[in-house]
Amino acid sequence: RNGGAWDKLKESSVYGTGSSPKSHDQKRVTTATLLKKYRSGRNLTVVTAYDYPTAKQVDRAGADVILVGDSAGMVVHGYDTTLPLTMEETLSHCRAAARGARRALCVGDLPFGCYESSVEKAIQSSMRVMKEGVMDAVKIEGGNKKKIEIV
Repeated sequence: RNGGAWDKLKESSVYGTGSSPKSHDQKRVTTATLLKKYRSGRNLTVVTAYDYPTAKQVDRAGADVILVGDSAGMVVHGYDTTLPLTMEETLSHCRAAARGARRALCVGDLPFGCYESSVEKAIQSSMRVMKEGVMDAVKIEGGNKKKIEIV
């Protein structure tokens, strides 16, 4: 890093101050934190949580990342696959987990069908997960060329 504009940003300008459910006194895990840890050869910890109490315990245990996965469809809702999980269900899980996480980076999974058809839909869905779900990042599954181009 060469002292660019991003280096001058305060964490509170990205993560908020008093209005976010994740406002806190502890130092937050960021993508820069993860990169530094990875480059130093240390293990990264990612744990799935779908609700407030689980996310709170995972955060207290020191996990770097809390993933709110589409597996909630099977684990919480009892679906046979992850496919029926809706965006509204996903957002509810994201918000609950975000309230429990004070330090960990929160990543929300995009449910099937909310990003595959177009770049615009992928961006809109990602913005909803970050804004309405109070997530720090978004996870998109699949490695085929079309999905990579959309991202």
